[in-house]
Amino acid sequence: MSARVFTVLSRQWCHLCHELIAALEPVAACHGWRIDVVDVDDDPALEARWNELVPVLLAGEREICHHRLDTEAVIAFCKAFPLEPDALPG
Repeated sequence: MSARVFTVLSRQWCHLCHELIAALEPVAACHGWRIDVVDVDDDPALEARWNELVPVLLAGEREICHHRLDTEAVIAFCKAFPLEPDALPG
């Protein structure tokens, strides 16, 4: 994973989803991450896998948290994320 993109598995009618996204936006912006929102109801495979856990915050395939934003986990993940390839020494 090289792109700094969080994926929020969401539903249009889900108030917890809206709350998680709103709380995530400033944290993601502070650490240079983009947020993609995916409605699980548009994809039967995603709905089958994640249904009861929505909202879910993913970085690639890794689940960071679900239901409510775990800000500490997000910040720790961002700080541990590898440097861009051109920023690595030698």
